Amino acid sequence: MNSRPVTLGARLKRYPSIQTLGFKPNFQDYSAREQTLILNAKKIYYPTAFYADLFNAMGKETFPSFHTYKFAQDKIKQTAIFNMLGIPHPKTKIFYGKKQKQTIHKYFDFPFIAKKAKGSAKGNDVYLIQSNEDLSCYLKNKGPAYIQEYLPIDRDMRIIIIGKKIRLAYWRIASKDNFKTNLSQGGTIDFGSLPPKALDLALMTASKCGWDDVGIDIIEYNSQFYVLEGNMKYGTKGFQKAGIHYKKMLETLIVEGRV
Repeated sequence: MNSRPVTLGARLKRYPSIQTLGFKPNFQDYSAREQTLILNAKKIYYPTAFYADLFNAMGKETFPSFHTYKFAQDKIKQTAIFNMLGIPHPKTKIFYGKKQKQTIHKYFDFPFIAKKAKGSAKGNDVYLIQSNEDLSCYLKNKGPAYIQEYLPIDRDMRIIIIGKKIRLAYWRIASKDNFKTNLSQGGTIDFGSLPPKALDLALMTASKCGWDDVGIDIIEYNSQFYVLEGNMKYGTKGFQKAGIHYKKMLETLIVEGRV
């Protein structure tokens, strides 16, 4: 039997040290040999969200973890788990339906942040609400209203954890006249040292939430640190700028059994 690590997702398909089988939603479409590899593997890498559920039910270990997939791009679940675990997080409330949305003013004063609750990334669908007109425009979008207090900052920290270790950490600095720090929104990277308390908070958050491949975003406001969210589909520009070959790094971590 081939001893190379087995992966379903195509992220590392060009690396011969890792055997990529591809994603096939019909399990019977895998060859008999491939099925045996999957079923006998102690761990499956990049199982895809579809198979992560199934492997978890079978008791088979995956990387990323089952929980990493379950929280991906779901701000509602993330806010709930932060509150349940006592992880510092800006005041946030989700409003469902027309009746609840009419009560937003009871909980938040202008300005505040409004986001798309599920599926958004790269700073898209994030709005600074400064007036009733802004709010009305935001509420035209379907789905629950995800409302968060606005903490005025010009930078945040992106801390990327792979396995149980921090692999990269940097500041993201917002461009002038833009409250978003995302690189895709004009933010820039600064590799200046980050506060140890922020690094510890990121590691604690990832550990408690069961996330092992995630970019944790943290801000400091009035000498307090807050976790904004976990990004399971984080960008890799920071690695590139730091001179780290992201996929080669992943290959090494997997082959050496460090994730």
